Amino acid sequence: MRIDHVCYAAGPEGLLATARRLADALGVSAHEGGVHPRFGTRNMVLPLANGRYIEVVEVLDHPASDKAPFGQATRAASERGGGWFAWVVSVDDLREIETRLGREAVTGNRHTPEGVELTWKQIGIKGLMADPQLPFFLKWDSTENHPSLLDDSHAQLSGLRIAGDPHRVREWLGLSIEGTFETGIEFEFMEDDEAALETVTFATASGPVTI
Repeated sequence: MRIDHVCYAAGPEGLLATARRLADALGVSAHEGGVHPRFGTRNMVLPLANGRYIEVVEVLDHPASDKAPFGQATRAASERGGGWFAWVVSVDDLREIETRLGREAVTGNRHTPEGVELTWKQIGIKGLMADPQLPFFLKWDSTENHPSLLDDSHAQLSGLRIAGDPHRVREWLGLSIEGTFETGIEFEFMEDDEAALETVTFATASGPVTI
């Protein structure tokens, strides 16, 4: 179990401008990702070091975006002005999580501009919509063309600041009360009336950058 990527909803300036703004702040490159036909969204990818990336997402004017939880979550975040709305944990086996949550994972896919079809299964979007401090879970069918490999980036994800309760997040992840979150990433939890992924910090060539 590890953090795979973090999701940022495009703001009023649109997908491309939002992705370029983040890329410039971190000194990384932004790449076109493609359309998620099942979710009614499209994305841009900002590769990071250590097999991670930033996914900048925009909702499409498509019926799927009104039906699929990921499309609904993206739309809601963009209507709030854009920004962070999810952190995503990759796992090797979703069966235990499916059993714990009482539902099956859904299939996702997108065709990249490079001509590759990426496929995966994910679960937990409804959980984060109800309680935005929580991550959702993902299992790639293959990591051969993982989005982090689009560029040789040296920027690293180094911290998450979450408005919420660490005990609730541990429970959601299936960790014991003494369980620690991922090594090498600093988690800061703060009490707030509204749970959310507040900020994400990155180690870059120019020093730490918090967005």
